[in-house]
Amino acid sequence: MKAGNLDRRIAIERAAETEDEFGEPIQTWATLVTVWASKEDIRDTERFMAQQVGAEVTTRFQIRYSATVASVNPKDRVVYDGRVYDIAGVKEIGRREGLEITATARAD
Repeated sequence: MKAGNLDRRIAIERAAETEDEFGEPIQTWATLVTVWASKEDIRDTERFMAQQVGAEVTTRFQIRYSATVASVNPKDRVVYDGRVYDIAGVKEIGRREGLEITATARAD
């Protein structure tokens, strides 16, 4: 994986549970790791559901492998350039060379 291709800074976030001021559990997102990545938009779609049009973009991020990112899974999410991407799948590249993360985000 060439370093020159990893030209985007992304944050991978994991769901965390905290308590509000009344002691009630609430779900928040905590940054697991911030890494350099390559980004490739692979598909965009538009849907008409419940009297609304919604656009969605599917993106492929590639990052270097490390012990920290080895546990990334579809329960996590990616944040890049102010947009939140829900992870759809994670694949290993080579023998622990990197990870390929396929994620979707609302385009509107």
